[in-house]
Order: sequence, then structure tokens, then C-alpha cells
Amino acid sequence: MEYTILIHQAEEGGFWSEVPALPGCYSQGETIDETLHNTREAIEAHLMALKEDQVAAPLEESLFIGKVRVEVADL
Repeated sequence: MEYTILIHQAEEGGFWSEVPALPGCYSQGETIDETLHNTREAIEAHLMALKEDQVAAPLEESLFIGKVRVEVADL
């Protein structure tokens, strides 16, 4: 099973991640590699908890990530 994750730079240093298809599934790490590892563990724990509660694991629907440039007058 694969899930898209979003990795953000944390204000206090390091990184944090979220899994859009699994609301409430977040993780963090000092490096991107550590964040990826920790996120994998968080996803596994999240899915195991769903299984224990006899809830089907959500399948990821199409997710598109992009950037949009906008020009804004002086704020």
C-alpha cells in the first residue's frame, strides 16, 4: 500500500510530515530521511489501530500537488 506524504520544514528545525489520506497521521524528524522513516512507522501504527477497531484502511484517492504563482500588490 502506498500513501502520499507531505513534508514540511519545522520552524524550530527539522521536518514534520502529514498523510492526507489518513487524517491525524503525522510524524517528524531531524532530517528528511529520519522523517520518512518515522512517517512509515506512523502509517503502520495508524493502519494497525484501524484494523484493531475493525475499520477498513482508506485507499488514497487521486491527489494532485502543485504550485501556483500569484502576483500580489504590496501587502
